[in-house]
Amino acid sequence: QVQLVESGGGLVQPGGSLRLSCAASGSIFSINRMGWYRQAPGKQRELVAAIRSGGSTNYADSVKGRFTISRDNAKNTVYLQMNSLKPEDTAVYYCNAMATIGDYWGQGTQVTVSS
Repeated sequence: QVQLVESGGGLVQPGGSLRLSCAASGSIFSINRMGWYRQAPGKQRELVAAIRSGGSTNYADSVKGRFTISRDNAKNTVYLQMNSLKPEDTAVYYCNAMATIGDYWGQGTQVTVSS
């Protein structure tokens, strides 16, 4: 089992920044990829950014150049730094761990971009 706890969401004005954190515990040795997804009301959940065990990353086109995914292996934590936020970034953001033993999700954290 893998447990994921997210933090860092909130309300921010357009153009502002937020950093999301996702702390993993449990069978972390089995994790191959960590990612951030988001789901806006009435829309499907979409991949925002992911980082693999080897360090490679990928991003949705809509966030390239604005968001950065990173990790701190000593803290078993993955971060999503979000800059130049737009109203369309408003969504519930979920941390995901793809592991050899299964697929795991955090509880989600709300990000609202509004003036």
